[in-house]
Amino acid sequence: MYYKFSGFTQNLVGAWASHAYSPQGLKPVVSTEAPPIIFATPTKLTSDYPPYDYAGKNKVPELQKFFQKSDGVPIHLKRGLPDQMLYRTTMALTVGGTIYCLIALYMASQPRNK
Repeated sequence: MYYKFSGFTQNLVGAWASHAYSPQGLKPVVSTEAPPIIFATPTKLTSDYPPYDYAGKNKVPELQKFFQKSDGVPIHLKRGLPDQMLYRTTMALTVGGTIYCLIALYMASQPRNK
């Protein structure tokens, strides 16, 4: 009796000699010739294309000068009103969350009246 591993039941099962001596996943080599070309159209080399012209100019040097200017304003508030609104909203949510956590801890520490 010959046995092989069944991928379906994950157990050893009875098998014919031809199946037992050719394990799953290992197939005999049929041919060594190259497979047919799937994409028969010729490919273009990158040197055939013109260099890409970027859509806009590089703003990084201007922004570096803007943010490195010493005017006494913190870096996270340099862009004006939108940064101030974002900062104040974040601070309000942080303070509100801290107060809520402290109230929840106080209520959890008190025994319940029955």
